[in-house]
Amino acid sequence: MTKTWSQSITLGERRIGPGAPVYFIADIASSHDGELSRAVDLIHLAAEAGADCAKFQHFLAKDIVSDEGFAALGGQSAHQAQWKASVYEVFEKYQTPRDWTQTLVETCRQAGIDYMTTPYDTAALDLMAPLVKAWKIGSGDLGWPQFIEAVAAYEKPVFVATGAATMDDVRRAVAAVLAHTPNLCLMQCNTNYTGSAANFAHVNLQVLSTYAREYPGMVLGLSDHTAGHATVLGAIALGARAVEKHFTDDNSREGPDHGFSMNPQSWRDMVERARELELALGDGVKRIEDNERDAFVVQRRAVRARTDLPAGTVLGAEHVEMLRPCPPGALQPWQLDTVLGRTLTCALDKGAALRAEQFA
Repeated sequence: MTKTWSQSITLGERRIGPGAPVYFIADIASSHDGELSRAVDLIHLAAEAGADCAKFQHFLAKDIVSDEGFAALGGQSAHQAQWKASVYEVFEKYQTPRDWTQTLVETCRQAGIDYMTTPYDTAALDLMAPLVKAWKIGSGDLGWPQFIEAVAAYEKPVFVATGAATMDDVRRAVAAVLAHTPNLCLMQCNTNYTGSAANFAHVNLQVLSTYAREYPGMVLGLSDHTAGHATVLGAIALGARAVEKHFTDDNSREGPDHGFSMNPQSWRDMVERARELELALGDGVKRIEDNERDAFVVQRRAVRARTDLPAGTVLGAEHVEMLRPCPPGALQPWQLDTVLGRTLTCALDKGAALRAEQFA
């Protein structure tokens, strides 16, 4: 049994982890609306917008939901309350046909991005295993560790979303993956798909800090359904190295995912803002940055002669003043004590910057 986890994940030639660009997963999911041509177009649009991966969801309605079970609930709730058909009918309508697989894989190859899936049954595992570099486990299956183990047994990297879950749920899922592979990306998630602005109060990005304490060095990520970029940028600042968002070409289309999905324009903007943030986060080493060197000269104060000073002057505090600029090599005020009481070896004009080599 694997008891440790990788500090980074490799998908082909792409590394996901510290120091690497954030990996963006476009979850096309049901946004194909049952049309292969739309699925193909969405892959290309996602790639053009800056996605690193196009992900689909492979489920069959009969193997993921109980029609009788939802009927027994006495009505649809959560985001499904807006659906015009039953849960079973919607899942059946928007499932990704498995005979599309080769076309989708080849389209991703042509577009230059990875192909990935969230599998929901063992038949999907057998079909997809030769074709995917990694798996995604949806939040809804976090309570099914037996299936998570079956996925992880293929020894490919596993991305695990953790929406609507307790820390105990997370620990069970992590243990199920690590039983077979150390290559795990643990993703904070909130599984409210309504697109409401009120959801920001429940995203709880600080959970990423909790994960970092519980699993030091584990690759972390975010699976998100909020509008805009605040949640994604906050997650990246807290250490997320992979981001999954739903993707469509038109938010006004009818279908379960379109309303809260990113579109090509918002996706491109998200990626560009994320790349800016990556640059801005830096490496944590405090130093004078290359682009500050001119500002250092004009803003810092130097120790300067208050009056003309002849050679042989024993320097006292009354002989100097602290004024900008501070050219390279000039003494700064914090260095004044190193020359007080020492003798000038050369004459200085009023306003001249003092240097250490001018003193005996």
